[in-house]
Amino acid sequence: ATGRGSPERLGNLCRFAFCAKPAAPKSNHPNRLHDVTLASESARFARSSIFRGDIVDKETFERGLAIRKEVLGAEFVEKSFATADDFNRPMQELTTQYCWGETWGRPGLDRKTRSMLNLAMIGALNRPHEFKAHVRGAIKNGVSKDEIREVLLQVAIYCGVPAGMDTFRMAKEVFTELGI
Repeated sequence: ATGRGSPERLGNLCRFAFCAKPAAPKSNHPNRLHDVTLASESARFARSSIFRGDIVDKETFERGLAIRKEVLGAEFVEKSFATADDFNRPMQELTTQYCWGETWGRPGLDRKTRSMLNLAMIGALNRPHEFKAHVRGAIKNGVSKDEIREVLLQVAIYCGVPAGMDTFRMAKEVFTELGI
């Protein structure tokens, strides 16, 4: 299948955005890249409709917008779009359609599980703004304070104590703001 959200299409998007595939070597060197370089692949992807601010699939975008508002809160999401400009609006659209519509909209995991995974990954990446938003979302999705603590202990062990300390500090700030 090659429709929206198909593995083939998403694989191509990933390839264009992030990596150049090795081609059959024209020399004996095993790491020779395609004649098309990463830069030209990225430029080609950047010219695609999603980065011009066009919504590729309105239904998926709308589903993503609804999920995003339910998890992060309508005020947070609306502020993200209200403050967006021509430069960063395409990123808001991409995030809403692919992150929230395609991924969060899949049936394979419940929202509670997705929230716990996100806390671990975003904590590992040390993205404080997104982490705090996802702590709030995790609570809305039924993740308890004790479960959040357990996820953050995993972060500390597998990503390092400094990352763990930061995630605990940020989570505690959110708990204080929410009065829990």
